[in-house]
Amino acid sequence: MASTYFSRTNVGSPTNNKIFTLSCWVKKYAAPASDFETIFGGSGSSGQADTFGFGSGTNSSGNSLHMRDSSVGSYNLVTTRLFRDVNAWYHIVVAIDTTQATASNRVKIYVNGVQETSFSTATYPSQNYVFDWNAANLTLAILGARANTANTWNLNASLAHVHLTDGTAYDASSFGETDATTGIWKPKTAPSVTYGTNGFFLKFENSGSLGLDSSGNGNNFTVNGTPTQTVDTPSNVFATFNAVAAPYSAPTLSNGNTTTTNNSADYDAAFGTFAVSKGKWYWELKKTDTAAAYNDGVFDVDANSFGVLNPMNVSTGYTGFYNTSGGQMRKDNATSGSYGTFANGDIMGIALDMDNKQISIYKNGTIHVSNFAISTGCLNVVPTAIYYQTGSSQYNFGNGYFGTTAVSSGNADDNGLGIFEYAPPTGYLALCTDNINSQEYS
Repeated sequence: MASTYFSRTNVGSPTNNKIFTLSCWVKKYAAPASDFETIFGGSGSSGQADTFGFGSGTNSSGNSLHMRDSSVGSYNLVTTRLFRDVNAWYHIVVAIDTTQATASNRVKIYVNGVQETSFSTATYPSQNYVFDWNAANLTLAILGARANTANTWNLNASLAHVHLTDGTAYDASSFGETDATTGIWKPKTAPSVTYGTNGFFLKFENSGSLGLDSSGNGNNFTVNGTPTQTVDTPSNVFATFNAVAAPYSAPTLSNGNTTTTNNSADYDAAFGTFAVSKGKWYWELKKTDTAAAYNDGVFDVDANSFGVLNPMNVSTGYTGFYNTSGGQMRKDNATSGSYGTFANGDIMGIALDMDNKQISIYKNGTIHVSNFAISTGCLNVVPTAIYYQTGSSQYNFGNGYFGTTAVSSGNADDNGLGIFEYAPPTGYLALCTDNINSQEYS
């Protein structure tokens, strides 16, 4: 959220403000709205000083990793590589040791275990440069560049396992490792590192104290704004809506790309980040504006009509939707049945059976439409929301929230994953990487 960030002021003198390491896992939800959005920022009373995040300084797309001081005079590093994925977690490590004689050894940036070596701008700090990040009486802000009333440059993202090690420059292998089975870079949940005086380790696991330091130093952070805790982690990613791929006009996405808002009297379509070809899957949504025309269900990404302007008006789209304004089911530009509508605040459960090419609709935990046949031609389908007129809906793919409000009950799927308002039907699973790996590739 734009007004949410974590802050603390360094009280003690640092172990070494020339040598330290920053490490975190970050999941972006959109390209930055400004020319810079911050992961770490150091600030004094006059504003930001040392800053690291996504941006280029001149390019508003802001998809490079960018590290700079406030005047970009002492150092300025911008990666050539762009980071556009809004569904994946990135592990980012910045190892700093300005005592090194070779300029390029003074700042090393790693992403998912691999050092970045290509920069569109590469101005390194001078030898023995003293960083403000780790100085006494300076405030470090996470997700915001300035820890004061003029806070700006906030990052729209989720974070996990944020470390600062004061006095030691570690490479990425100290905080992550390659999974021997999958070959995927994964976190070390209890890394063997030394934190020094001003170091910290934020796990974000205590919902009542998200800024709690787990390093043993007691360097706790103040929570500013209203962050929400998520079960979406680097080890198990949950579905959201895709912020960068929409064949049709896209609605506004918020709350980690789980709230959809159509701001015009025209068709908008949002497509999920995961496509499935087999198995049984469940997700929920809360209707917040039933005056608008909504169609919630699935769409086949392999249909040759996927790129058309309105996927509702095709005869071979292999679709299955529930029309909440008319109370009908819809497939391939045809409607059927009369099931009754949903009121504001009602929760719709969608149960997709790709093994039998069926979709069922639940209303507040009770079956509403049973085993409606979608096209047998479906190959890979994604959760889809299509709207006409202004309005919004809040989706829960297992993360446990509708918008920013936690579900009132905690029901998991058969594998113990996800947090839902109502219990998923037997055999139906949350759309997350752990479940997809077990079903899609079994």
